[in-house]
Amino acid sequence: MNTSRSAADSGFSYSPAFFEELVDTALAHAKKIGATDAGAEASEGCGLSVSVRRGALENVERNRDKSLGVTVYARQRRGNASTSDFSRQAIEQTVQAAYDIARYTAEDPVAGLPDEADVVRAGEVHDLDLFHPWALTSEEAARIALECEAAALATSRRITNSEGAGVSAQQSHFFSAHTHGFRGGYASSRHSLSVSPIASLPGRNGDMQRDAWYSSMRDAHELASPAAVGRYAAERALARLGGRKIRTTQCPVLFESPLAAGLLGAYVQATSGGALYRKSSFLPDSLGKAVFPSHVDVTEDPFVPRGKGSSPFDEEGVRTRARKVVDAGRVQGYFLSTYSARKLGMKTTGNAGGSHNLTLLSRQTRPGDDLDAMLRKLGTGLFVTELIGQGVNYVTGDYSRGASGFWVEKGRIAYPVHEITIAGNLKDMFKGIAAIGADIYTYGAKSVGSILIDRMKVAGA
Repeated sequence: MNTSRSAADSGFSYSPAFFEELVDTALAHAKKIGATDAGAEASEGCGLSVSVRRGALENVERNRDKSLGVTVYARQRRGNASTSDFSRQAIEQTVQAAYDIARYTAEDPVAGLPDEADVVRAGEVHDLDLFHPWALTSEEAARIALECEAAALATSRRITNSEGAGVSAQQSHFFSAHTHGFRGGYASSRHSLSVSPIASLPGRNGDMQRDAWYSSMRDAHELASPAAVGRYAAERALARLGGRKIRTTQCPVLFESPLAAGLLGAYVQATSGGALYRKSSFLPDSLGKAVFPSHVDVTEDPFVPRGKGSSPFDEEGVRTRARKVVDAGRVQGYFLSTYSARKLGMKTTGNAGGSHNLTLLSRQTRPGDDLDAMLRKLGTGLFVTELIGQGVNYVTGDYSRGASGFWVEKGRIAYPVHEITIAGNLKDMFKGIAAIGADIYTYGAKSVGSILIDRMKVAGA
């Protein structure tokens, strides 16, 4: 990965070469005091966050942090320690602390570094274009945030207030190595713009509704314009005015694409190694089994240029790979670290630290299946645009969330609804996916269109 421009372009205090020397010092000392294996990672992050509200500057925050983390093995006993002091004395003390923890920790037969065959090598690492530092002053950030908020407030007279707008520019870099042959690191960035306007209707007993929107990219040049973010957030808030309660019913439910990413996240949680070996998953022993309808696929691609979940290796230095996680509704692979894979008697999938650029797709989706088309497929039912609370039981799959959105009749939005609860079981919800829209939205490392579930319980008045 190209990290040569880090210090010059981003304001980093330390060079990649310095981090490499730091890590090598830690590893050498670990071997010197008797560790059988060791790993270390040096990292630094810095950034700027600015918020405004009602046309005035609220907060300006600059952050800078650094860390050296050390993991030491005394055969099959593991210890970990970290420090923000990069002096040689502090490094040696940190390594000693990790070693002391390892010596007094219970032996774990599956503890240890990844197998050398799984570790990525230098020639396999390609630049994924993840680093785009934003040379942003606090004055410029405030101007952008104010422009975004002003656009929201100017959208309608019914946008009467604001919870504020914010701009964030963040960048970081790291170098990591361990005694099973891994050496690597790179710089990355992530920038965002957000606003949260409030709409109200006069004479409706103080009816007020809030909504928000944001744009987040690795390259600031790819962010949506402040005016576009502000207007869209305002339009979302305005659309919620005049909300009604509905009677308790069972009906089809359409999840807006940003919320649909949460359903994909629930699947990842259930098929992750930690949940599986602890037997705390509602999808145990699901490998090769049909979890979704046959028209549904889930792909993972760690190599998307500028992707938010892109990485040539996972947190253990294990090589990542593109794969089909779900093929025609059937589970093809779990999300495993080295440790969880060994607990399950399997091989690591390169997912220590999480998934990499997942996409949930339907073979039945057509290019014209935008949100309007998905509403027509919904027919009469609930279109959900906000979820409230954390009512998901990942052991049983039971799902119950507060919600708001719109009641849809004959494929057209009839009126906004609020103060409702949607409920079901994730196993049934996954099997009940009737359609996935072409209105794909990327939320973090997950990309998915709106999802239509054939039937859920909706508790209202």
